[in-house]
Amino acid sequence: MNILWTLLLLALGTGSGGTPVDQADTGKMPAIMQSTYQTFKTNLAEGRRDDPLSPSEMVIPVQQAEAPKVKGIYVTAYSAGGSRLNTLIDLVDNTELNSMVIDIKDDAGYITYKTDNPELQKLGKPQPFIRDLDGLMARLEKHEIYPIARIVVFKDTILAKKNPELSFRNSDGTVWSNGKGDSFVNPYSKEVWDYNIEVAKEAAKHGFKEIQFDYVRFPEGFEKRADSLKYTKNELSRIDAVAAFVEYAREQLKPLGIKVSVDIFGYAASVPAAEGIGQDFVKISNQVDIICPMIYPSHYTTGWFNAKDPDKAPYQTIKGAIIDTQKKLDPLGEEQPIIRPWIQDFTASWLGKGHYTKYGKHEVEEQIRALSEMKIDEYLLWNASNRYTEGVDY
Repeated sequence: MNILWTLLLLALGTGSGGTPVDQADTGKMPAIMQSTYQTFKTNLAEGRRDDPLSPSEMVIPVQQAEAPKVKGIYVTAYSAGGSRLNTLIDLVDNTELNSMVIDIKDDAGYITYKTDNPELQKLGKPQPFIRDLDGLMARLEKHEIYPIARIVVFKDTILAKKNPELSFRNSDGTVWSNGKGDSFVNPYSKEVWDYNIEVAKEAAKHGFKEIQFDYVRFPEGFEKRADSLKYTKNELSRIDAVAAFVEYAREQLKPLGIKVSVDIFGYAASVPAAEGIGQDFVKISNQVDIICPMIYPSHYTTGWFNAKDPDKAPYQTIKGAIIDTQKKLDPLGEEQPIIRPWIQDFTASWLGKGHYTKYGKHEVEEQIRALSEMKIDEYLLWNASNRYTEGVDY
């Protein structure tokens, strides 16, 4: 082995008076030489000249691909696997939009494509809403659309019903659900962590460049029922349990060269840590590449940012939310993640007459104007039915 090692040192011009191979030159090597060089470089960095690891014994991190300045839209699995995809691709092709956030594990907990992965089949419930995932990915690549996989983590009715011990249970042993019939799984559970990360790893293998985790939290109002429900916990606080999952997920996905983003309530940047649901804006932001605060004007109540009806004041509300977000993240300094907020392209008629406005071109552009003034140049548009306003200047 030492003779081979010396020959490799000589061939690569390192350790023998030669000039080390320039990183840019490695791309010109045959694939097998690239693999050999990366193996050699990693062993050398770890001081393993005399006892080097083989390629099969090490995990060599893949360099993250350069991402564009993302301006994207949310796409359900139904849209991604159906005829609406044609309309959405046309929208991206003909505007400054360049990205799609696609449900790979949805709000019910369904894995939205066919998978042969036994672990995912065991814990999840694959449904082929996206009939040909690889075909979809090839089409997105052809249109130069940056693909982001949305994975709903702890809101998971499917997993909760299949494995009640991984969820929150009532005193009679039944699985707890909220008023909408949704069940959650336990953020303290390592098994739940690994399941969601396995979904993410498979999404990466299919070609997604970024994983966006949503519902990275306990159920709303959990502090009111934390002592009455049955579930496994450890010494960590709810805040630290959620932050620990995000940190673990990023570590697991880093070798694949995948960026990690997390959706978080927009108001979390404007208030102290939300201990009830386990979300601390700064602790989560410190563990991700991109933070995605959901700053829909409709989600703020009277008085926020001095607006009587925030939904009717999109510019004022978005600007106030970003000011709070930037202040909240300021202590992170150069370690700050990219701020890529979700903004509103839907009409919140449930707010009641006089408290909402119909959202169209003007309202969407007012949100974008506020972001631009705050030097935020990435954002995502949410519309649950994927019907986006026409004619918007993005």
